[in-house]
Amino acid sequence: MKILLLENDKICSKRLRDYLQIKGFKVDSVFDGESVYLSVFENRYDLYIFDTHSPDEDGFTILQELRSAGDFTPALFISLDTNIDSISKGFAVGAEDYIKRPFDPEELFIRIKSRYLQIDTIKYKNIIYNPKIRKLQKDNDIVFLGDIQSNIFHKFITNIDKVITFEELLELLDRPNSNALRVNLAKLKSKLDLDIKNIRGQGYILEKTSI
Repeated sequence: MKILLLENDKICSKRLRDYLQIKGFKVDSVFDGESVYLSVFENRYDLYIFDTHSPDEDGFTILQELRSAGDFTPALFISLDTNIDSISKGFAVGAEDYIKRPFDPEELFIRIKSRYLQIDTIKYKNIIYNPKIRKLQKDNDIVFLGDIQSNIFHKFITNIDKVITFEELLELLDRPNSNALRVNLAKLKSKLDLDIKNIRGQGYILEKTSI
């Protein structure tokens, strides 16, 4: 697992990074929001650990910006704030967990191990997909899809052999219309060799395969 750690206290950052590396994780440390955006642009991570306080932008704003850009990487906040409003805000912007300072690094490891290391991948033909962090691989190469196609693919791959209605699929488009839907489905089928079938009057289905 590769982790991006945002911690503006360099001493605390080093301690956490060293501890997590001892536990077998790869950790990139950054100290402000701008560095987060640069790191995310250049690398792909399995988990974000963000301090809620940062010199330029707070952790809430940073994660909200990433979520708005279609980045669904799991995130955990660490913070001195213990009030319910702060905790609620953390979950509202898309975090999966929130840990209050001071904390034992072992507690952080336990949370990571129990919450983020038990993620089942989905295998379909020559595709391996991690639905939690939306990591898509085909023939062991990472495949990047645009936001719309990524959302459509996620809908199908997490509902294999189930009919997805036209209405559900149209909701995933910026400008919902049948032509745009057909174009995106055709591109997905071509790019990933998906067995997507039209069920007349109902919607579409991704048929399961024994391969």
